[in-house]
Amino acid sequence: MEPQQASAPEDAAPQLMLRVERPVYDEGLLRTRLLHRKENSTTFRQRLADKFRCSPARAKAVALSFLPILTWLPSYPVKQYLFSDVISGLSTGVVQLPQGLAYALLAAVPPVYGLYSSFYPVFLYTFFGTSRHVSMGTFAVISLMIGGVAVREAPEGSFPVLPTNGSNSSMTFGSLDDRRVQVAVVLTTMVGVIQFVFGLLRFGFVAIYLTEPLVRGFTTAAAMHVVISQLKYLLGVKTQRFSGPLSAVYSVVAVFSQIKQTNIPCLLLGLVSTVFLYGIKVINERFKKKLPVPIPGEIIVVIVSTGVSYGLSLSEIHKVQTVGKIPSGLRAPAVPDFSLIPNLIPDAFAVAIVGFSMSISLAKTFALKHGYSVDGNQELIALGFCNFISSFFHTFAITSSMSRSLVQESTGGKTQIAGLLSSLVVLLVVLAIGFVFQPLPQTALAAIIIVNLVGMFKQFRDIPSLWRTSKIELAIWLVSFVASVLLGLDYGLLAAIAFAIITVIYRTQSPKSSILGHVTNTGLYYDVEEYEEASEYEGIKIFHSNSSVYFANSDLYVNKLKEKTGVNAEELLAAQKARRKQKAKENKEQNSPIKICAKYKDETENVTHEVVPQSHGAQGLTNGELEDKRSDSTSEEAVFLEPLSSVHSIILDWTNASFIDSVGAKAIKQVIKEYAVVDVRVVIAGCNRSVLAELDALQFFTGEISTDMVFPTVHDAVLHCQHSNSRPPAASDEA
Repeated sequence: MEPQQASAPEDAAPQLMLRVERPVYDEGLLRTRLLHRKENSTTFRQRLADKFRCSPARAKAVALSFLPILTWLPSYPVKQYLFSDVISGLSTGVVQLPQGLAYALLAAVPPVYGLYSSFYPVFLYTFFGTSRHVSMGTFAVISLMIGGVAVREAPEGSFPVLPTNGSNSSMTFGSLDDRRVQVAVVLTTMVGVIQFVFGLLRFGFVAIYLTEPLVRGFTTAAAMHVVISQLKYLLGVKTQRFSGPLSAVYSVVAVFSQIKQTNIPCLLLGLVSTVFLYGIKVINERFKKKLPVPIPGEIIVVIVSTGVSYGLSLSEIHKVQTVGKIPSGLRAPAVPDFSLIPNLIPDAFAVAIVGFSMSISLAKTFALKHGYSVDGNQELIALGFCNFISSFFHTFAITSSMSRSLVQESTGGKTQIAGLLSSLVVLLVVLAIGFVFQPLPQTALAAIIIVNLVGMFKQFRDIPSLWRTSKIELAIWLVSFVASVLLGLDYGLLAAIAFAIITVIYRTQSPKSSILGHVTNTGLYYDVEEYEEASEYEGIKIFHSNSSVYFANSDLYVNKLKEKTGVNAEELLAAQKARRKQKAKENKEQNSPIKICAKYKDETENVTHEVVPQSHGAQGLTNGELEDKRSDSTSEEAVFLEPLSSVHSIILDWTNASFIDSVGAKAIKQVIKEYAVVDVRVVIAGCNRSVLAELDALQFFTGEISTDMVFPTVHDAVLHCQHSNSRPPAASDEA
């Protein structure tokens, strides 16, 4: 038979309905007749042996997973990809070079260490990374976090000249810069270990706790910190670098207190560089489809400003601060000074998580755009391995950069070969022509940093959109921004994460609850306050909450249940006790000797003998009086046995419940018992199998509470309550 369409669009139900005849299912019936668990014959020892059993196929899979380059390099299409990767690698390397120099200033280390950090980890990521388009290397936010730690551990003016332990390090330091380099290197080693271990433990999910509004508010605050830290380079004034809470405020005050000492040539060069870079950025964005490769504004600024500084002797004549000595060649590897570890543990976790979250979010964006997948756990391993190994070669922590990744992708980059070539460009500079950039003014590097943060400042546009869509996410954004600006990036991040977790608890503690009603001719149930088609069954309340029941919200769940259903067991018990007291009082008054004498005297005023109460019951009453007495007693008993509430059944809709703990189970068990005392049945509907397993483990189904009170759907529960409450009519007295 062909299904027919509804004759009018306003018809609520189709004309052809499929009816399935089946009994009302409850959990007891399902367990005894319909569902039987599969028997697992394998023991824990066997499963453990299977998991760690080694075979050639398993060894190959592990190798390919740890070294993703082995999966794509053998089949690399040279003719289709190589030229694009070469162009992309050279373009990205040209951008990587000035950014490495600039971001070293943020990390509070000499610029050459920025070049080291732009070579070693980028080179290693080619072999271990799974993203084809992200550009690894120095990044403003991570560099600033490292710089804050370095300044805190090696503050200006309070650093003693100390030798290192010869057994732990082959480096010696007797200057502030050397000490800060050691702090940055040890921190990077710890970051690498944390990321690597997290990757091995499959902890790639940790990034989900850094929700997008939190990250965007945090990075916007980091951009504020970066700009404030670069003001002194832009103006050419010398101020102390601050760290910790209110460091941004102290830095602004310090810069403006020295505003009269502004170096005019330094300021002019910085402003010209900023305007030029911003103009190039706008042109690249507007004409990105027409330009074969983006205009390399950063390298142009570096070359021109270096030439101007060298030709006009800005450092000697006008006291313009320059990059200074850049040693040629690579430094020998050295073991970091691990005695610094105890003070850096919280900072290492913060840098590790922030770095990974930024890298994986960018990697997933490009993977979705180009139709491939990235492995979050392998990305953690890759980042950790790159940071750990590179730290022995005097680098600081790295992550992916949005600006360089966009350059790498827009110039036609296809694989990690582009990143490999960009690192070789930096290596060429370090080995051969690094000395050329020694006259480079620091104000030009400050301009490069500030212009590259324009995209982060555009995140302020999130505020009006979040105001319209989600006030809670707006609160997370604002708290993350304000806390990170005022408390510093480390404490600000912790405060933001704590606040984000509090919002989750708030949402679960304040879930939306409602009373559901049945939509006629369907098995659907919706909120009776929201939909006029939904109507309640007489005597049945269906309570729905969009949250699980656990220790944080169990009390609120019970209170909402009583409020929404209008059935409070405590109040009903109090009413029942009051009714019993009233009944006892009436019985006492009716059985008093004076009232009995007065009553029967009035009723038998024409009788010559006096009625005297007797201790053996109603022996002195007439037959008519006995019938009246029995009638009054029956009427009073009927009133006393009248139901305390018009509601006889409450159904708890647990369709949205994903878990329950011991506190929640005890609260529900207590509710069921309290309502049973006042003759109100409580049943559970829509409970999934995992929650049922938790209830079994918590020994929920004991005593008066059984699996017969749990139903797979709300409709099954409704039919059960209707059938159980139906009673045959009372027998007639005349029968």
